[in-house]
Amino acid sequence: MTSAVQADFFTVMRERHAVKHFDPAHKLSKSEITFLLEMAGSAPSAWNLQPWRFLVIADQRLQEKLLPVAYGQRQVVEASAVIAVLGDLEAHRDADMILSRDVAAGLMPEEIKANLCGQIEAAYLNNPQVPRDEAIRNASLAAMQLMLTAKAIGYDTCPMGGYDPAALIEAFDIPSRYIPVMLVAVGKAAQPARPSTRLSAEQTVVWNGF
Repeated sequence: MTSAVQADFFTVMRERHAVKHFDPAHKLSKSEITFLLEMAGSAPSAWNLQPWRFLVIADQRLQEKLLPVAYGQRQVVEASAVIAVLGDLEAHRDADMILSRDVAAGLMPEEIKANLCGQIEAAYLNNPQVPRDEAIRNASLAAMQLMLTAKAIGYDTCPMGGYDPAALIEAFDIPSRYIPVMLVAVGKAAQPARPSTRLSAEQTVVWNGF
């Protein structure tokens, strides 16, 4: 489902930049947003738990409500929509349901499923750092796929870490099960993104140990 021509993958990778100014007159349809989030949800995740939820803020009144939460950054009201990417701190609760589908499809024997469910339960309940780490790590993978998909079908995005997580939780009644990971503004760019430089592979890659 696309209304625009899909771009070459490497072009998408190179041309995706954080846009700060969006065309406030442009609106994404519900089907377009759903498509973006379906593609985001195809990201890999530990144990395939898919520990993310996407809070779509596409009503202008609610985007205005989000503005002070995001410290007045205008892209949250000018974009067509803002996606609050949330990580699931209790993703282990879905393990049996998700893995049972693999069993039903003949992709996994019941005993392997039971073993994995035990591993997941132990990891989530015995180490308080695991739920948070997995929530942030995996939801970030989904957020990246969201941004690349948007660029591929002709839209622009801005990932945002500059917001008050506690205020977001309160303003949008986010259950304690979920942790805010980032906001992603989506829409049509009104101005091109500011050019940015990148470190070379020679500056970021270490071969076989430090």
